[in-house]
Amino acid sequence: MVKEELVQRSPLRILEKSIQGGLGAGNLGIIASRKGVGKTACLVHIATDSLLQGKHVIHVSFSSRTDHIISWYEDIYREIAATRELEDAMEVHDSLVRNRVVMNFSQRGIEAEQLIQSLRAMIVHGGFAADVIMVDGYDFALGSPESLEALKSFAQEVGLSIWFSATLHREQPQVDENGVPVILAPYMDCVSVLITLEPAPEHVKLRLVKEHDRYVHEDLSLVLDSRTLLIADPAQLDSK
Repeated sequence: MVKEELVQRSPLRILEKSIQGGLGAGNLGIIASRKGVGKTACLVHIATDSLLQGKHVIHVSFSSRTDHIISWYEDIYREIAATRELEDAMEVHDSLVRNRVVMNFSQRGIEAEQLIQSLRAMIVHGGFAADVIMVDGYDFALGSPESLEALKSFAQEVGLSIWFSATLHREQPQVDENGVPVILAPYMDCVSVLITLEPAPEHVKLRLVKEHDRYVHEDLSLVLDSRTLLIADPAQLDSK
């Protein structure tokens, strides 16, 4: 399979259709679940799909070293290339690496404005024209809606989208009246898309909670394959 066909046939096209064509420049999205369910795998798969489309990605990690995050990218790409029998896989891999930057921060030692300054230095002054930013390991219990508002303003200014992962703790009340995990409820005014991950025996279900201006509470026709850690169409899994 050639790269263009891989992109067209990716199950992530289903996700785009479900959220009005995608997250969109200037918008924030969140993928939320309990620890260890698959948030990072989802972020990396979405990022890799963007890279395969020729886009530029910055991955910001607050919880893992850069080498650990790079290992995630290598593993996810290897699975995609093998599963889809991608032609010129090494050449494609090298082009993706050139369009990707991984940055590591400690959330306790950095304010939103400092993060924005670092991103601006990379994008504006460093000439790395990022289209998507992945923010992994951000602790929403330590953060603030004002910080996300500042990041959204930055995303709108430079014309990019930002995906976050969010860890949900078992001891927290489950959801509010809109179906939003309570730890995330204060942030919803500046969040366009919220997806939660729900473990099942052999895979993880992706559930769409917020889709731009409305709360929808819909199961996406997508799951996270527990074996490959790739986002997949359940029909494809059933046919294996």
